[in-house]
Amino acid sequence: MARGYWVTCYRSVTDEATLANYARVAGPAIEAHGGRFLTRGKPVKAYEAGLDQRLVIIEFDSVKKAIEAYESPEYQTALAILKGSTERDVRIIEGTP
Repeated sequence: MARGYWVTCYRSVTDEATLANYARVAGPAIEAHGGRFLTRGKPVKAYEAGLDQRLVIIEFDSVKKAIEAYESPEYQTALAILKGSTERDVRIIEGTP
């Protein structure tokens, strides 16, 4: 079974304090569902249409587990904290076998 990856690209952050509050709740919610943070932060270098904004990549044992984590009540509580303070692109993709 291929691993699942949750990739979040931030397009803009208008409230860093709210983002920090979200992260304090979201991290444990994601980890409780088996998520492992592979990287998070700003890019060292951005090419082509890449934005110099925060990026987060989280690994799960499967796509199903990644989707379950995103849709979980615990993560939805964290997501409610973030509302209105960022613009993001969130994708869940399947890893290569």
